[in-house]
Amino acid sequence: MSTQSLSTVDMAPIVERLTAANQQFTNNYPGDMTTRQPVHTVYGGAHLFKNDTALKLGGIGLRNLDAYAPNFVTFAKALGLPGAAMLPENSSDIEHLAAIIEKDPQAASFTHEPAWMAYTVFKRVREKLQTEPVEDYRVDFEDGYGNRPDDEEDAHAINVGKELAAGMAAGTLPPFIGIRIKPFTQESYKRGMRTLDLAITSLAAASGGKVPANFVVTLPKVTIPEQVSTLADLLDLLEAKNGIAPGAIGLDLMIETPQAIINHLGENTVNHLVRAGNGRVRYCAYGTYDYTALCNITAHYQTHTHPAADFARHVLQVSLAGTGVSVSDGATTVMPIGPHRGTKDKPLTSQQEAENLTVVHAAWKLHYDNILHSLRHAYYQGWDLNPAQLPVRYAAVYTFFLESLEDASKRLNRFVDAAAQATLSGNMFDDAATGQGLLNFFLRGIACGAITEQEATATGITLPELHGRSFVKIVQNRAYKKNA
Repeated sequence: MSTQSLSTVDMAPIVERLTAANQQFTNNYPGDMTTRQPVHTVYGGAHLFKNDTALKLGGIGLRNLDAYAPNFVTFAKALGLPGAAMLPENSSDIEHLAAIIEKDPQAASFTHEPAWMAYTVFKRVREKLQTEPVEDYRVDFEDGYGNRPDDEEDAHAINVGKELAAGMAAGTLPPFIGIRIKPFTQESYKRGMRTLDLAITSLAAASGGKVPANFVVTLPKVTIPEQVSTLADLLDLLEAKNGIAPGAIGLDLMIETPQAIINHLGENTVNHLVRAGNGRVRYCAYGTYDYTALCNITAHYQTHTHPAADFARHVLQVSLAGTGVSVSDGATTVMPIGPHRGTKDKPLTSQQEAENLTVVHAAWKLHYDNILHSLRHAYYQGWDLNPAQLPVRYAAVYTFFLESLEDASKRLNRFVDAAAQATLSGNMFDDAATGQGLLNFFLRGIACGAITEQEATATGITLPELHGRSFVKIVQNRAYKKNA
């Protein structure tokens, strides 16, 4: 029989230090956010905001889609969806394919896979634009608003608060919403603070101290932690003064300067910024073009996929992994808007219509490729700057999820069958952490409309298990039932 040299008393100080360190790690890394994350943030000038703005943007996006992609094949070819080149051009053939898919979608997913993919994406995009066209909206007092006389911005801030309250009462707001104020630089912090105060005070007065669900304040061009801590302190005061529940207002930090990535001491700044928010930071959004410009990259090469942009993304992603703070990617700044505008008295010529189509489809394709680039880097949220971009946002997201649906379904099904045991899925060794990742795949897909609950439950997961959002709990509950 073996004996230990060290007693419990001997090891107590060492164990105490280890326990404290482990607890600190858990506090710093509580895990990724398990609640819904929107697929995008749409920005619009504060002077234009009404409580039903998001719904109207959906109508504009749908009209844009109808104008430049009247059927699923045109849309698929414009974006370069998988297998789109093989789809027919003739309208009667397109209608025939649509009828086959509509009659038996499951069978068509095997017999006519490219057509099924294109049709399904197109159909679900249209449904999304009709039901929930905007997932996250930011009422903008910065770039999308500009510099205006103080009395004008004051009036708009007060009106925004009233419109937010009206939207809460009418149920017309998107599921995520907030305001973007001016940066807390020395030049603009006074204006940013005043706008924040007026908007929140007006909102609270009109709503009885309530704020919309998932409400955030976006702080642009963050460079130092003190800017974030100042905003957090101001929100503490505003909540207390206006009868708003403590911590109800979250923060969205825009990482669009090199100093927000690496400070003057060569330190990673991201976590310093997040900690300065005192638990309020919910998102960090990466701003591609401001960042690359400040890195002295010339305008021609300031692309979404520039290596400098990917470096910043990766730093941001690694810094926030497991912290519960979500990341969001930047925008595509080329708008899908034709150069020619017709009037009732002077309609467009056929050549002008063709030129518009070329411009719009090229912008669609660029936006689609940029979104897929973000998704492949695990950036599940990005910016949209114009309602004409909305169809492409959802098309890219839906394609991303639908392409991986079969593989993810098989792997999750094996997890369900194997319960708490790690399993070998093809040539991929999966463990419990991967199981949660697979579950998150379906949760994200369902939340945005890319995947149906029926498609998710085909994996063997039940709806109650799915809504529980925890793979560990699924495993524990199934193990309990098995042993009972």
